Amino acid sequence: MALAQCGWRHFLFLLSNCSRSDLEQSRFYLLALRVKIQIMVKKYIVAIDEAGRGPLAGPIAVAAVAATANSKLLKNIRDSKKLSVKQREEWFEILKDNFEYKVVMVGPQIIDRIGIQRATKLAVARVLRKISRAIEFTIVRDISRNKPLVLLDGLLKAPKHYEQKTIIRGDEKIPLISAASVIAKVVRDKKMRRLHRLYPEYCLDCHKGYGTKKHYKMLKKNGVSEIHRKTFLKNL
Repeated sequence: MALAQCGWRHFLFLLSNCSRSDLEQSRFYLLALRVKIQIMVKKYIVAIDEAGRGPLAGPIAVAAVAATANSKLLKNIRDSKKLSVKQREEWFEILKDNFEYKVVMVGPQIIDRIGIQRATKLAVARVLRKISRAIEFTIVRDISRNKPLVLLDGLLKAPKHYEQKTIIRGDEKIPLISAASVIAKVVRDKKMRRLHRLYPEYCLDCHKGYGTKKHYKMLKKNGVSEIHRKTFLKNL
């Protein structure tokens, strides 16, 4: 039976119900060895980046994107900060249709309570758990003892049990990290536009919560709201 026809999960189920002697007496045994080797060398790469670390309002968003190899689809991608709004939206459509991704957002109340650095670490840990479940790292790891490689932008860090590498300006150097930066930015911007409909007096659709002159002007006029990071506004 061809592996492509039955799927590797079903194939492994069949293996578990065969004795070693049965396997050794058939061609199935050679195919079993080949599949096990393929699973052992299979290694996902997960790229992580954030958006919204510095704004005065709204959440921080951390995105994780998973791939098993470099994709030609990412050949011309760039850091989200170097793309226009339209370009980011176009890339987002490509990415969501071709890659597994997850986004976690941590809101201003938690940021005020534990600080932006711990809030960022919390978001990274949460998004890694979500992406791990989505691409079934557990199955691969249990069979091959092979953990995913996590690539992080800037000063981001994953929990210690992950194999990881932090790359300064990784969103400019590593296409998969660029993809994570685009997803984090687009998803957070959509969130800020929704918040704008609830708090139109702050013009969040224009500045997305960042500390622009217009934002400070609206803050002085309307005061601080529940979506603002009060620890970022102590001198207001």
